[in-house]
Amino acid sequence: RLRDDAPNIVIFMTDDAGYGHPACFGGPVEMPTMNRLAEEGITYNAFHTVAICSPTRAALMTGRNHQRVGYGVISEFASDFDGYVGVIPRSAATVAQVLREYGYDTAAIGKWHNTPTSAITRSGPFDQWPLGLGFNYFYGFLAGETSQYEPRLFENTIPVEPPHDPDYHLTEDMADKAVQFIRNNRTLRPDQPFLLWFTPRAV
Repeated sequence: RLRDDAPNIVIFMTDDAGYGHPACFGGPVEMPTMNRLAEEGITYNAFHTVAICSPTRAALMTGRNHQRVGYGVISEFASDFDGYVGVIPRSAATVAQVLREYGYDTAAIGKWHNTPTSAITRSGPFDQWPLGLGFNYFYGFLAGETSQYEPRLFENTIPVEPPHDPDYHLTEDMADKAVQFIRNNRTLRPDQPFLLWFTPRAV
């Protein structure tokens, strides 16, 4: 059962950055909001990266060794060798699947590099998309990278056309979607805690 004081959880993952960057861990990059969040909550600083996108994400999402969940390499290089298939097995629940069973509202916003390339179609299958791995809402891209100005995006499982706006930037768009998700959760279900998996591509 869900405790009355169950916390909201935000997992914020950036690519190509480490603990040496943000000021909240002693780095030179001033991030006032991150500093404030770190002072008010819990920060974890013993994360072990796998040094490439898909395996690191699979390990963090499942809490297991990346090869035990099929991600010895990025999705695009998957093969039929054990540990390298690029498919998270049903025997390895993600943190979103577990928390959703406890009653959490869940969203993944940003880079999602854990869907087999053969499943990135309008007709799926969608079991390895964010919605199939425990997230109630997804907004982002299904690959290692995309344009920051005219990105190829999906909302849930529906392709989203690029905005063709000279003032558009993907990170700002994703931040707006994250804020909207939190506001919707607080408005519609104020007693329901949320998990937000926020993974922008730009550092």
